[in-house]
Amino acid sequence: MSNIYFFSGPCGCGKTTLANAYARQLVNHEGRRQVYVVHGDDFHQGFVETDDKGDFFVDGQASDALAWAEILRFNWACIIDVADKALDRGLDVVIDYVIEDELQLVKVLAEKHRARLHYVVLTADAETITRRITHRGDVDLIQRALFLKNKLENLPENQGHLFDNTGMDVAQELAALDMPRFTL
Repeated sequence: MSNIYFFSGPCGCGKTTLANAYARQLVNHEGRRQVYVVHGDDFHQGFVETDDKGDFFVDGQASDALAWAEILRFNWACIIDVADKALDRGLDVVIDYVIEDELQLVKVLAEKHRARLHYVVLTADAETITRRITHRGDVDLIQRALFLKNKLENLPENQGHLFDNTGMDVAQELAALDMPRFTL
């Protein structure tokens, strides 16, 4: 039986770092020969926009840019498609991206492949998230990250799947991560 390990959470909570480390752990210590990792931000970063937001509008109308909702749908379609292809090959898949309202998409994918779905929602205190985002130079994401932190911590479907990594390094996170607890 294949597995999907999904790491969600706000910006700055360490999704990508933990997803990479967990995939390494699966291969190096838990007997998996290969694991396929999908970073949702890779799809998001495919959209290159102008630095001059004044060029974004032409005659008061948005130029050829896609609306945020359309970008999000595109990113999710890519994530699901790539994960689907890896699962078709019998691989376990590790995914990191923010799940706000898209958990059902991942559940359908897991059902299609009769895969076990492990759902971890990372979080940290506001100070830690702010520090991490500032350190990587993305200060414009702080407000969004804190909004997402609040939203994700309060969604009913996330209860029992929250993993607070405040004050932990990745080795401590791996040691504390009890994956059976996060199985849906």
